Amino acid sequence: MHNSTTSLSYVGLDVHKDTIAVAVLRPGRQSADQQTVPNRPEAVRKLVSSWSHPKTFRVCYEAGPTGYELERHLTSLGVPCQVVAPALVPRRPGVRIKTDRRDALNLAGLYRAGELTPIRVPSVEEEAIRDLVRLREDLKQDVLRARHRLSKFLLRHGRTYEGHSWSGAHTVWLNAQEFSHPAEASTFSHYRTTLDLRLAQLAGLERELEAYLSGPPFGEMIARLVCLRGISHLSALTICSEVVDFARFGEAQEFAAFVGLVPSEYSSGRSERRGSITKTGNAHIRRVLVEAAWHYRHHPAVGANLYRRSQGQPPEVLAAAWQVQVRLCGRYQRLTKRGKRSAVAVVAVARELAEAVCVFMQPDAAA
Repeated sequence: MHNSTTSLSYVGLDVHKDTIAVAVLRPGRQSADQQTVPNRPEAVRKLVSSWSHPKTFRVCYEAGPTGYELERHLTSLGVPCQVVAPALVPRRPGVRIKTDRRDALNLAGLYRAGELTPIRVPSVEEEAIRDLVRLREDLKQDVLRARHRLSKFLLRHGRTYEGHSWSGAHTVWLNAQEFSHPAEASTFSHYRTTLDLRLAQLAGLERELEAYLSGPPFGEMIARLVCLRGISHLSALTICSEVVDFARFGEAQEFAAFVGLVPSEYSSGRSERRGSITKTGNAHIRRVLVEAAWHYRHHPAVGANLYRRSQGQPPEVLAAAWQVQVRLCGRYQRLTKRGKRSAVAVVAVARELAEAVCVFMQPDAAA
């Protein structure tokens, strides 16, 4: 029968913008059939049509800049395909030769041995919303750069503002700045125009994102997540669009590792040494969680914004969110009293917040 494990063929793909290196390990064989095909839909269809019984083939490739279109195309052709996490692909330290064909062959062998870790491929809608959320982060970075350029230009010309930067009063002060030389005035005008444009784009995008806060696919998840202190609707949308399915994490520690908030470790024999957080994994969620962790410096309280965000949620969800707040606020206070710097304490709180978010977002969390 073709669905027997021993009759399966394993295929490793090394995918690039223009080409795909293909390695096929057929049943009972140690050597692979290898070829390189163009990274084009018609070439992939031709490749699959050359396989007898395509449903007995198991295909994998590493996640990368080419995205998930190849996986979706292969799935539409009836070929099971998995996208694997590149950071978790085993590497042999003694190997110093790297080619596309070798990479494809290595993937096929590891896939057959069960040594690869697949990732969850988002749906087209989920990926579209995630791209829009990531665009917001890019625009925020553009705003920050535009502000830095403008402020450094003013500093070079001896113009410093003593109050709170980028406030309403600061904007009035900026509007009053004049320069005698036309080139300086033009430079200042261009910097201001760039900043105003980026701010207008960011405001418009955030209004556009509001349409995805209440409906599917993330509306219910967001409504639950914003009950946690420090997590606004847009922050919750960032987390949900990046994770999509919290049930794929067996333990809360797995989610903390997924966002790079677990400590690195260098241990050998009787020596145990832990370092700073790994910072591997999803940097988008890590940034949101660290920003949220700063809110736990203060004593537990339900402010006006948190109260509004929590409306309509069951009492057990609100109780669970309060317990998280009490625990994390206490954690911050204990760490700072022991002499830890605020930044270090906040990162530790962010790690516990990551674990709390994972537990909090499980379907039976409040049961």
